[in-house]
Amino acid sequence: MTGKGKRKSMKSLPAREKAEYCAIVALEHKAIDLILLRVEELSSFADYFVICTGKSSRHVLAISEHIEMTLRKKGVKPLGIEGRKHGHWVLLDYDDVIVHIFYEPVRRFYDLESLWSDAEKILIEKEIRGEKSKDEDFST
Repeated sequence: MTGKGKRKSMKSLPAREKAEYCAIVALEHKAIDLILLRVEELSSFADYFVICTGKSSRHVLAISEHIEMTLRKKGVKPLGIEGRKHGHWVLLDYDDVIVHIFYEPVRRFYDLESLWSDAEKILIEKEIRGEKSKDEDFST
């Protein structure tokens, strides 16, 4: 919070808080095995990755649509969206935060966590569940 009783606009939100917000929104739609990776020291295109899994391709699509619509209501539009045609791996590009939503077998195959093993793991699903509701600290 920027001051007592003041709320941050999503447009000016620091990358870490935007990543945590995306994670909370994904968990609202029952995303599983969620992790957050800090890749800013390793990547020129993003500061954080949010990686999570859906139980089916329909679940993957539902999670991605929920994140997109929730952030859009806060005035934040993705720079790009990839993978919605098949729903096996949907990528939402929010500039400094990239959200990867996988169908479980596809996540195992690509294994981004191993590819980015030097990245700092910031938080996992258990640590952010119940910490804050999606509207607690953020408003437009």
